[in-house]
Formats: sequence, structure tokens, C-alpha cells
Amino acid sequence: MKKGIFYKVLAGMFILISSCSSSRINRVTVKNPDKNKLYGILQQNPQFFDSILQKKDEYKVQIIYTQIDRNKEGIPGFTDYYFNVNKDNYYYPASTVKLPVAALALQKLNELKIAGLDTHTTMITETNGDGQTAVDNDPTSADGRPTIAHYIKKILLVSDNDAFNRLYEFLGQEYINNNLHKMEYEDVQIIHRLNISLTEGQNRHTNPVKFFDSIGRVVYQKPADTSRLEYPQRITKLGNGYMHDSVLVNEPFDFSKKNRFSLADLHGIVRAILFPETISSKKRFNLTKEDYDFLHRYMSMMPQESKYPAYDSVNYWDTYVKFLLYGSEKWKADPGIRIFNKVGDAYGFLIDGAYVADFTNNIEFMLSAVIYCNSDGIFNDDKYDYDSIGLPFMKNLGRVIHEHELKRERKYKPDLSALRFVYP
Repeated sequence: MKKGIFYKVLAGMFILISSCSSSRINRVTVKNPDKNKLYGILQQNPQFFDSILQKKDEYKVQIIYTQIDRNKEGIPGFTDYYFNVNKDNYYYPASTVKLPVAALALQKLNELKIAGLDTHTTMITETNGDGQTAVDNDPTSADGRPTIAHYIKKILLVSDNDAFNRLYEFLGQEYINNNLHKMEYEDVQIIHRLNISLTEGQNRHTNPVKFFDSIGRVVYQKPADTSRLEYPQRITKLGNGYMHDSVLVNEPFDFSKKNRFSLADLHGIVRAILFPETISSKKRFNLTKEDYDFLHRYMSMMPQESKYPAYDSVNYWDTYVKFLLYGSEKWKADPGIRIFNKVGDAYGFLIDGAYVADFTNNIEFMLSAVIYCNSDGIFNDDKYDYDSIGLPFMKNLGRVIHEHELKRERKYKPDLSALRFVYP
């Protein structure tokens, strides 16, 4: 269900949609807030955003900011502000595609309804084709067993690529995309594994997977599968050139067969996971309360709070994969703030989709953003402007919106206790 009022501002660079929940389930009231609010916040901080605003198309910047207001019963209402958002302005989504796949893995278990099959059942990945690899143990888990729960932990804690690939293989390309399309995330294309070079055909072909109980009996097996998914063909070429086998190729890099995940869909899936009761049933994942609590815990947990997997503080600091509010800073996180998010960074693109809960000041908001940091236009040369442009932008954007939220009046303070977790 999509309702709202669209405004064209500054020749299409700013679009605003507003919706406010007025009942506990799926009833939406359209409001007419200040259509220039988000752009005005950026303009009021030229020291951070002046160059970004001047080159918004060059940086491919897109931002979605959601204010959350509760009524006296604590039911949240949402007012969404969009800056420069355009689903046809392609960006490479990188690791953000891991979030819906993690949720779909939990959903698949609920649909199977097999006795003895749950998130902690031993999951063995076998091979059945070129480019495939097997997994029969996981030394980062407490007992060495690979499980869906442990893969999701690694995805949400440090954005582990292999963990994503194993869930991609468990679900299969058709299940992932068909289910997201049914949920009205119609532009999503998750069509390849991450961090390994495979052909389109190899990515369509997924491994056989078996699940074993504690005495070694097979409780479920998914055979090798080949996807017949038909997805819209697109021509997506970016940049001035790319490196191939250490040689510069002077032509745009082809993203036409790469994953696709719009910022609006990322933002919507974050909301679907944090506030499922506020969206239509069609757009919700089929998850239990325990599933949601599990996702919330590990979306907000920091690497140093995890015992299994255990992460060293040199490579995985407190604010690792928390771009908004922290950027590249490696200091201790604010103990009163938890960020429930999923980031991505690859090919010069930086993305973060987040819900922020400030327990000290009793405020909450959602914020998602993408920025392109590749000034020379060359891909695969490892010369991206993450540290000089992208991460400072993310940090400053998060902090400026947080400061704005601190000053914003609320009729009713939120009760955030359900999102307070005791972390190991």
C-alpha cells in the first residue's frame, strides 16, 4: 500500500512523502509537513554539506529521514522526508542485500515447519557444480557447528560475506527475489553471491544443503537447484574505466548483472523489521517475536560484545559497520545510543540504512543514505574516497539529524524498553 503526497522541489532534487500511522494495524493518515525540512537541515550546516549539495548528482547522494512520533498509547507514526531519491539512479548495494536475505532465512524455516529444524540445527553445505565450495564446520561458533543463527550473527555483526553466500545458497535465487517481489519490493534484484567471481549461470546454480540433528540424522535437505528466475534486463554502465588483471580498461564498468536494491526498499525493510505492525501484512516477513528479537539484538550489537563469534578490537572496533553518527571513527560508542542497521561499501558506494534509538534522551528516528565516492571514475583500482568524503558525510549526517531530533518537541515520549538488550 502506498499513500502520500509528492512534491517536486528544486527541479526534482527533493521529494517528500509523509505518512503517519493512526492505528495499531495498517491504517495510514496523510499529513502535510514542512516540505523543505530535510533540505533546510542540510543547508543550515554548510560546513558539512555545502559541497555535497552542489554536486549531489556527481556524488549520487540519496537520503531518507523518518521522524517517529508516538501517540498516548505508544503507537508510532512516521513522517518520511526524501532528498534526491530516485530508484532509477543506480548504486551498487554491496552488503545491504544481506539484511533481507537474513530475514528470509528465518522466514523459510517458519514455512518449512519441520520438527528438529530451527536456527540452531547443524547446516552442512555441499557442492554440485563449478565454483561452489563446501562447509562442514565453523570454528567461530561455540561448538564448531555451522548454523543459520550463527551465519546471521556474522552478517549483522561484521557483514561477513561467506555467511551471506551460505544463506543465498540455502534459499536459492528464486525464493529470495520472488518473495521480495511479492512483498512489493518490486525493484530488488539479488542475483549473485558476494566477494567471489562467478558467472551468471554459476550464481543461478546453488549448492545442496543438509541439516542434521544432534545424533547425526538428516532432518531436512535442500537439493542443488538452478534458478529460472526472469528479471528485467537493464543497461547500467558507470564511470570512466576499470581495472582488469592489473590493466586499465578505458570504458564504463558494466553493473547490468549486479545486485540492485533501492534506498527506498532498504529503508522500508529496516522499518519492516523494526516496526512490522505499522505496515501492511503483505510487506511483512513471516517471522515470530523470537525472530524479530534475534534480528534486533544482532543489528544493534557491537563486535566487542560478541563472544561467539569473537572479534579482535584492532580490526573490529565498537563502531565498526556503524557509518551514520560514527563514520570511520574508532572510538567507543555512545553507551546510551543503539543503531539498528545494515551498511554496505563497494565500488566506491557507501550505504547505511538505520533505526537509531537514543535511550539516554528518549528519542528515536530512522535514517538511510547512499553516497558515491569515486572521484577518478575508475573501478577496481582500490582508490576510493571513503575516508575523505563518504565516511565524514555519513558521520556528519547522522549527528546533524540526531541533534535536530534532540531539539524536536514530542507530545509523547517513546517507551524504548522493548529494544533494550543485555549483550554478552
